[in-house]
Amino acid sequence: MTQETLSAKGGKNSRLDKFLSSHLSDFSRTQIQKMINDGLVLVNGVHFKVGYKLDGSETIHYTLPKLEPEMNRIEPEKIPLEILFEDDAIIAINKSAGLVVHPGVGQKSGTLVNALAYHFNQLSDVNGSLRPGIVHRLDQNTSGVILVAKNNKAHANLAAQFEQRTIQKEYVGITWGCWKEIEGLIDDSIKRKRSDPTSYQIDESGRQALTHYKTVIAGSILSEVNFFPKTGRTHQIRVHSASINHPIFGDEKYGGGLNKTKGFVPEITQVLKQLLKGISRHALHAKRISFRHPSTEKQVEVNAPIPGDLEKIIEAFPRING
Repeated sequence: MTQETLSAKGGKNSRLDKFLSSHLSDFSRTQIQKMINDGLVLVNGVHFKVGYKLDGSETIHYTLPKLEPEMNRIEPEKIPLEILFEDDAIIAINKSAGLVVHPGVGQKSGTLVNALAYHFNQLSDVNGSLRPGIVHRLDQNTSGVILVAKNNKAHANLAAQFEQRTIQKEYVGITWGCWKEIEGLIDDSIKRKRSDPTSYQIDESGRQALTHYKTVIAGSILSEVNFFPKTGRTHQIRVHSASINHPIFGDEKYGGGLNKTKGFVPEITQVLKQLLKGISRHALHAKRISFRHPSTEKQVEVNAPIPGDLEKIIEAFPRING
């Protein structure tokens, strides 16, 4: 077993088990809860329950149990990758929709990490052996540009830029409805749903979430919108859009799926259903990221072209919106 120390700085109001989960990527939440219940985690020298709320000033001491060998190994897989940018420090990849970023509970293969292990000999290990190179994430069905670090120095530098919110990200999304304002800011905190741990909701007791948006094409039924998230909460753009009655097209989880096709004339409903069938995911794409290069300190911008499935929807706007 290995004994480690961790500062709770940045974890104010977070549950103890959730905070540890965000730092111990090789362990599932269940494993971490077992560690806490078994007395392997102390906060300021005291044993607390898994739901203990941190105030951000504590020091956490924990003892890591040894992982089973098969849980601690990534199998390289020959999965094609579209590389947008690469040098000695970083890689920028255009992640395809449907590709999970890293292994987790229920999925040990077929991920971006498995592909990275096949294509690259050296990746950072800051986030543990199950997430080599991974600095940030995209949802499984969100396509677009994602950054990967080749070494720990680059990883730490990029992670700091994300933490300081100096990295600029731009997404393009197809949403339901006509936005009242051409441009605006959604400032609503987000929290995981208790009833469904895989979903999130607007909750003033949650974590701050900021999304700037700008309408590109305002349609009566569907619109094209650019999103500029200032924070990086899970499902942030999807939750924010849905919260103001403009869910992302195809997003069944947040109300942007098949049920939204009801109430239109039959011809329009048929076209909408065909488009939903053709995309088979939520219509959201990370199209641009701008950051300071960790080695040269020069500003770098990487763009990922809008994928064909989103282009087909945009091309159908005249038929849908009139």
